[in-house]
Amino acid sequence: MLIVKNLSTNPYFNLAAEEHLLKNFDEDIFMLWRNENAIVVGKHQNTLAEINLNHVLENKIDVVRRLSGGGTVFHDLGNLNFTFIANSKHGEDIKIDFKYFTAPIIEVLQKMNIPAAYSGRNDLLINGQKFSGNAEHIYHQKKRTLHHGTLLFSSNIPQLSAALKSNHLQFEDKAVKSVRSRVTNISSHLEKEMSVMEFYELVVKFMAERYENVKFYEFNESDIKTIHELAESKYKTWEWNFAYSPKYTFKKSLKTVLGIIDVELYVEKGLIEEASLKSDYLNQAIVSDIIHALIKTQHQKAAIKFAFENANLKFDDTIAIDEMIEGLF
Repeated sequence: MLIVKNLSTNPYFNLAAEEHLLKNFDEDIFMLWRNENAIVVGKHQNTLAEINLNHVLENKIDVVRRLSGGGTVFHDLGNLNFTFIANSKHGEDIKIDFKYFTAPIIEVLQKMNIPAAYSGRNDLLINGQKFSGNAEHIYHQKKRTLHHGTLLFSSNIPQLSAALKSNHLQFEDKAVKSVRSRVTNISSHLEKEMSVMEFYELVVKFMAERYENVKFYEFNESDIKTIHELAESKYKTWEWNFAYSPKYTFKKSLKTVLGIIDVELYVEKGLIEEASLKSDYLNQAIVSDIIHALIKTQHQKAAIKFAFENANLKFDDTIAIDEMIEGLF
């Protein structure tokens, strides 16, 4: 097994690093890593339906989609992420096996007298509270399984809750929905205090002793170049992180001082394909111009603002352009 040392805290680099290790290496792999503040959404999720967009923009939180399915998670420097990449054994078919890959994590915590346990929802719990969410992806070409999970150690729980405060009722789609759980930090259950990096070293030492033929590995210049290229071409892009979402219908009632505007958008591959605005007080000419500007525009604030400004829309005193944009999210 290779134990990969990766001290990067850039979420785009780290998600790209996982894919690089999965597809370009042949060895079984274990890697621990951390991200700066980031929201990581599952492959089959509607990103806008999972996040508190205004909070994300105001706090400059990165949003990135991962290779695996499952629900949305919040990362910060108080959270450790662990990755196992394993080859199919003895020619067997590759399969999803959450218990197999989470067993070492449970073992290391139980050695610290922390009563960690596996949950049927692929979570790890301490006294009924979640500290680890897990997901898997199978790379069929090489019969390799990628398993990764979070380890909330000393995360900012209020920030986590605020970033993931979303309103699924505004979206109609077939995307996988996240299920929110009561969460806890591992640090709250320690017998003696330690830092997140001390815990990092403890887990790495445990894995090195648990597995046979362990070798330590650091990314070389070629690895870093390949990972950066993948991050730029895929993991940093709006097309992957937002437009990859399943098609959806967005509905919202925007309350203004003069009345309510009912908004409905049909979005596919991130583009607004159809739009409807209903209002008792908006001039129908401006309604028509707004709809015309929205069609084939990306469902993101900057793109819609540009479309409105480029169309030279003449908003009247009853509603401001920023207020109208806010009503579309």
